[in-house]
Amino acid sequence: MTRKTIDDVAALAGVSIKTVSRVLNDEPSVRADTRRRVEEAMAALNYQPSLHARSLAGRRSSLVGLVYDNPSANYVFAVQSGAIARCRESKLRLFIQSCDGLDDRLIGEVLAMVDQTHVDGLVVTPPLSSNAELLEALRRRRLPFVLIAPDVPVAGAPSVVMDDRAAAREMTEYLLGLGHRHIGVIAGHPDHGSSRLREAGWRDALLAHGEQAGPDLVAQGYNTAASGREAAHALLAAAERPTALFACNDDMAAGAILAAHELGLVLPDQLSIAGFDDTELAGLIWPPLTTIHQPVYDMAYRATELLVQLVRGEEAPATTRLDHRLVVRASTGPPRSRLE
Repeated sequence: MTRKTIDDVAALAGVSIKTVSRVLNDEPSVRADTRRRVEEAMAALNYQPSLHARSLAGRRSSLVGLVYDNPSANYVFAVQSGAIARCRESKLRLFIQSCDGLDDRLIGEVLAMVDQTHVDGLVVTPPLSSNAELLEALRRRRLPFVLIAPDVPVAGAPSVVMDDRAAAREMTEYLLGLGHRHIGVIAGHPDHGSSRLREAGWRDALLAHGEQAGPDLVAQGYNTAASGREAAHALLAAAERPTALFACNDDMAAGAILAAHELGLVLPDQLSIAGFDDTELAGLIWPPLTTIHQPVYDMAYRATELLVQLVRGEEAPATTRLDHRLVVRASTGPPRSRLE
């Protein structure tokens, strides 16, 4: 069977090729009755548009990009899922590229991807969303982009954020409310602004309650389970062992739970462990993890939605803030002194 083309759709619907392309690009300027005729023609012909056909009217590729640098597969999966869902609604394709934010070739690799794929815009995830040199290079290219969780607002670039500091403070206050006073923190990757904000929230809560927040209660992690395990061993080797650990992402919390099992500690009777993100992993490990639900999927979905608006030439809000939520599971409880 001969493959149907955009010309066939235009002929059957009685419109121009440009109008068909506008319908494919989901442009709002098309009248409802015209859109209906085009969609009925596509259905009758079983027409599957090519990216090339969709780009004819607006010189757009109908392809958007997402760049990331994050070792957490669970976080990355949530980001990709949210972006893909929004692209599907607008009949767009998503090009995903992993990057190394510390590589000197970062900017060249991202710009090469832009040139090779002709993406219409980019969703930039942390920590790349705080890389000033990369963002300036994208701005010089006049390429629309939207940022997820940048360290600070960037002029001319819409962003989708969550209050990491307030969320970490809420988690620490929850642990304090259970009766914990000696609470250690496993800090996230030092190159991530969110890591600093989460550690600051932990410190805010402890100091507000007159508790210690010294360096002996801080262990450096790198957002991986292995680093969380190592950091937990370091904290739990102290003469005055913490009764609770707050890991600044779920992967590190999972590593901390492994360390606790290795030391023969029963959770939550002898030690409480909490995380941050509420990835799928949080409900799969044992015991299930108390954590902060970061709406990663929704943040990516909303960022992609804002990018679609920019690509269409529409205005987008400078900052979109989404709410977090404390999720209590079985990995946390009162310290043993409260149970005896």
